Amino acid sequence: MKKIDKLQSELKAGRISRREFVQAASVLGLAAVAPSVFNTAQAMPKKGGKLTAGLGHGDTNDSYDPRTWANDFDYVSGHTWGNHLTEIDNNGNLIGELAESWEASPDAKNWTFALRSGVEFHNGKSFTAQDAVDSINHHRGEDSTSAIKDQLAQITELKADGNRVMFALSGGNADLPFLLATPHLVIMPSKDGKSDWSEGVGTGPYMVEEFEPGVRLKLTRNPNYWKEGRGHFDEVELLTIADVSSRTNALTTGEIDLMDRCEIKTLHLLERNKDITVEKLDGPGHYSVPMRTNLAPFNDNNVRMALKYGLDREAILQTILRGYGSLGNDHPISGAYRYFDPELEQRAYDPDRSKYYLKQAGLSELTVTLAAADAAFGGAVDAAVLYKEHAAKSGITINVERVPSDGYWNNVWNTDNYGWSMCYWSGRSTEDEIFSVAYAADSDWNDSEWQNADFNRLLVAARAELDDAKRRDMYAEMQRLTRDDSGVVVPVFNNFIHARSNDIAHDENMGANHATDGARFAERWWRA
Repeated sequence: MKKIDKLQSELKAGRISRREFVQAASVLGLAAVAPSVFNTAQAMPKKGGKLTAGLGHGDTNDSYDPRTWANDFDYVSGHTWGNHLTEIDNNGNLIGELAESWEASPDAKNWTFALRSGVEFHNGKSFTAQDAVDSINHHRGEDSTSAIKDQLAQITELKADGNRVMFALSGGNADLPFLLATPHLVIMPSKDGKSDWSEGVGTGPYMVEEFEPGVRLKLTRNPNYWKEGRGHFDEVELLTIADVSSRTNALTTGEIDLMDRCEIKTLHLLERNKDITVEKLDGPGHYSVPMRTNLAPFNDNNVRMALKYGLDREAILQTILRGYGSLGNDHPISGAYRYFDPELEQRAYDPDRSKYYLKQAGLSELTVTLAAADAAFGGAVDAAVLYKEHAAKSGITINVERVPSDGYWNNVWNTDNYGWSMCYWSGRSTEDEIFSVAYAADSDWNDSEWQNADFNRLLVAARAELDDAKRRDMYAEMQRLTRDDSGVVVPVFNNFIHARSNDIAHDENMGANHATDGARFAERWWRA
């Protein structure tokens, strides 16, 4: 393949940006031809038309209530009709959304957010600081089952003060502005002293017209949207199309303009279609294999280390992900995070070291059961079978138990019914968030039941530290502790992969904090 052809292919696949293409083409002396190969993603924004997206998530139990949100359909929906106090933009930077600015006390315990004025909800109500307070308190109630409730437990006082929102925390939290960009914390209008979620009314770029949970969400453009240069479509329709083959067929036939969660096995067929562009993003999502450290034999770290060295991560990356991802290192922090430690040695497949740790545990061989279902992630069962083959060279017998996908997250994962299982994490916006949710000793979603005093001490200290260099050192040490002591095997980080019609365009860069441009494609993209 000619070098320019390869560059064009990389550009179309989303593996390099327009800027990187221009730089590489210039080195080759080909800058003059560069503009002719840019795809429609580089067109200028314009208003009008309809966007129809087919999403792989959605459930008949979905609602406008952000306390219940648990899938990508919910997150996309919330970003389509609502706004948040802060936003992670398409360049990965934290910016203000409904909040214009913020400041913290030196100990990061007290925060003040100054809000935008002149913003209206879809029902004509003016946005106020009390709306923001009530929307956040919506998740904090004693009976709340919100997924974000534990992360808001630090708040000891929350109040409106004119056009400002004041937070008082029990401990310092330098990442509070990032937390407020979490999809669940969408701002809704207050009614009768509490947040009103009943009709999907927000301040976002589109207004809800029709909602059939598990089927579709139809919206029209908000003519009074306050954010310039966003919200370009006249109409947006989000469809739940759970079957990936059906999503792919809908895209290729023009029924939809965008599909998420592309099937890697058939990705090459989409890439051949001249009317479609496949794009990938390096994000924080990762496959994991948590062991319950409160149960034998996983309560012995020597056994955990033997299992970690008994896995060929490169084989998982190439076989299960077809190379669309990066190697994991038994901690949840990918290169997409601010404080990723590139100096931490990458763990490699090493049956001899695996045998060494077995010996340290007083064992010459080991037999364990691994529960697997593709509900965990596409290809989870195949990945478990590969793991079994890899570990056999270390004297470890892994019995792969294929369990039903139905009820997997309630009956298998994060329960003592099985000591070892397959899992997927979409990642979070910050190191503190993913560590707090998945590894903190007191978290309900600490799926390995890991208890490490040094880690938990650093977690609290790093959260309150405003000195960036000190925080970086703390998170580097936490990555090491997780890699070498936790009960979680992290084989790979997956790319977010979506495909769109070439009739749909977007800015040069896309947000990688979540799939499909940070789940904000409806607000940021336009019809070319």
